[in-house]
Amino acid sequence: MIYEWQRVANDIERRIRAGEIPPGGRVENERELADVYNVSAGTVRRAVRELRERGLVETLPAKGSYVVDVLPPAD
Repeated sequence: MIYEWQRVANDIERRIRAGEIPPGGRVENERELADVYNVSAGTVRRAVRELRERGLVETLPAKGSYVVDVLPPAD
């Protein structure tokens, strides 16, 4: 079973690896992602946390989440 937060995280990772969100690029904010994926803010927060754990994004307080400059290898 795949959870909604995993689905969201996986799709954002796909977008990052495809270059749709380039290194140093800003990931949409929580509200925008919730609207795009039709999920709750809590689901988005969990997905972004997963992306940080995967080493794909860094979150800057009051600034947002940005794609890291050097992506880790894909699993």
